[in-house]
Amino acid sequence: MKHKITFLLSLLSFTFIQAQTFSGSTGIINDNGQNIDFTTTVSGLTSNQLNASLGIVQVCLKITHTYDSDLNVSLIAPDGTTINLFSGIGGGDDNFTNTCLNQSASISINSGSAPFTGSFNPQESLGNCNNNQNGNGVWTLRIVDAAAQDEGYLVDWTITFGNNAAVPFVLTSSNLPIVIINTGGVPILDDPAINATMGIIYNGEGNVNTTLDTPNNYNGNISIEYRGAYSQSLPQKPYKIETLDANDLPQDVAILGMPEEHDWVLIANYNDKVFMRNKLAYQLFNEMGNYATRNQYCEVVINGRYQGIYLFMESIKRDNNRVDIAKLETTEISGINVTGGYIIKNDYWDGSNSWLLNYHPIDHPELDVRLVYDYPKPDVITTEQQTYIQSFINDFETALYSPNFSDPVNGYSKYIDTDSFIDYFIVNELARNNDGFKKSSYFHKDKDSPTAISKLKAGPVWDFDWAWKNIPGCSIFDSTNGSGWAHRINDCGPDVNSPGWYVRLMQDPTFQNKLRCRWDNFRATILSNSSITNYIDTNASLLNEAQIRHFEKWGNLGVNSGTPEIEADPATFEEQITKFKNWISTRIAWLDSNIPGIGNNCNLATQNLSKKQGISIYPNPAKAFFSIQSNDENLLFPMQIKIIDMQGRVLKVVDYRQENALIYTNGFQKGTYCIQVDSNGKKLFSKLIIE
Repeated sequence: MKHKITFLLSLLSFTFIQAQTFSGSTGIINDNGQNIDFTTTVSGLTSNQLNASLGIVQVCLKITHTYDSDLNVSLIAPDGTTINLFSGIGGGDDNFTNTCLNQSASISINSGSAPFTGSFNPQESLGNCNNNQNGNGVWTLRIVDAAAQDEGYLVDWTITFGNNAAVPFVLTSSNLPIVIINTGGVPILDDPAINATMGIIYNGEGNVNTTLDTPNNYNGNISIEYRGAYSQSLPQKPYKIETLDANDLPQDVAILGMPEEHDWVLIANYNDKVFMRNKLAYQLFNEMGNYATRNQYCEVVINGRYQGIYLFMESIKRDNNRVDIAKLETTEISGINVTGGYIIKNDYWDGSNSWLLNYHPIDHPELDVRLVYDYPKPDVITTEQQTYIQSFINDFETALYSPNFSDPVNGYSKYIDTDSFIDYFIVNELARNNDGFKKSSYFHKDKDSPTAISKLKAGPVWDFDWAWKNIPGCSIFDSTNGSGWAHRINDCGPDVNSPGWYVRLMQDPTFQNKLRCRWDNFRATILSNSSITNYIDTNASLLNEAQIRHFEKWGNLGVNSGTPEIEADPATFEEQITKFKNWISTRIAWLDSNIPGIGNNCNLATQNLSKKQGISIYPNPAKAFFSIQSNDENLLFPMQIKIIDMQGRVLKVVDYRQENALIYTNGFQKGTYCIQVDSNGKKLFSKLIIE
């Protein structure tokens, strides 16, 4: 039962010279999560161009709704410019009554309370619409009711044009790489992808990048479309990108120090106000010795409009430099050839892209579970290949649920790489990841050798937007004392059922002991409080300049937006970082006390689990630049990098502060060089070829 409180507030009015106001259509706001558009046609403006002299200055609306924070409300201009007026505000209170969004208001809509009577700054500036476009045309008020049960009604809404209007923010420089995308005015869609161009400006670590610089990291054709499910409904959109050649065919390129490929993603950070939830998880999984998607921070401009901080990332796919498994051709349908490689996942499914498992989760026998074909893709994988991977998973589950499931020869360990399953478990449980065991859960299997079965491996880890925080709605995730097992997600009635394999694995004392040993080993190294704190502080320092622009763009700092949280949202970036670190510290303390197993004979339990020591250089041979990735968990940033010629002369010394940062080769002759890395009292060497 909601308690309705009526506030009697006087409406603060603003006077605009030559003001012109237009009213829009009204109607029902359904709670189906779809875009609901209400329009008004603007004509007869005294100027054809919207700018400071004449621009949009105010949007007023009246909405009846019994759960305000369900609503995401945006304004779309005739040229497609979209402004997030507000989203996720008001909690469970009711209505927006005579609510006006105006850049001249003295307080933000984030600081208001239902029914928000009065004038407020919108979450995103109205000035972004005053971009010299022609204001005459169709304007749209788009409302999305993101949750079920409560519907509403748009009673009325108006837009007002006047003088002294706000103008768009224009990005000029950044210490982060700048990604500039131009679609030629064509709207980006969920599907299909559209053609566009992309330029990336990055002048190297510690150097300033400006939008006037010539793109020097990539400058060419791409295709682009929206990606994601829930994340696509948020104001800052995530994107899938494919790099193309002059004939619009896929072209492998090395971007921001990452190995050559043509499939990439731009991950938005609207739902992650520390910008590290994904990045930290990928870093830890990688440091444990597993592949995790490489990534780089950047600031993005699309069609001249600033979009904030993103992670430019590799997508999960089969590739020698990504998920390194055998390529499986459609002709490979029998014998050893059909045994790999495969990538499968626990995710949203339909009848054409998945199959139904023969077993039910051991703790929830009433639930059906389906797994999705990811590689080969559902429209490519052959019937014989489907049969093979289905049979392999069925054999694994048969062993897992047998009375002798812990048998080291014929039990579950015959089919799965236990070490990778343990690392996957640790990262997702550390983050108490809401999605890691049911919706964004990947597994992969390589081709068998003539003498041995290639076992199923867990990972790569993926999608931590809803992790590292306290989320209401289920006791697993809402506790503030760090407690709760994320792998028991089926207890929460998830949108996608989990196979629940870890529930059974955790019944095996041998698995428990390996897990305990692995946890204790990492607690002394990469999972020490000091190591994690150092990683967070390093990235926070890197982002300190750009985060100001990001939050001015999206306006959601200090309001629970995106994923709901138990606690109030911190009002500053510094407080967000402090909250993040405190949450991790609390979670680690709980896991220290609750991870089962006995930490004896850990040298045996953890042998061969550590990463191979060394460094990797991409690309190599290099042309304009290269980057370095550490394969040694004992190497710490910052590092000192020395470029040495074959005569032993040190030609360049670089303080290397961030993995995958770029080192430029301008001034160097073609030839072979030695790269020396000095870190934490260790020296490592590798060969570099400059073409």
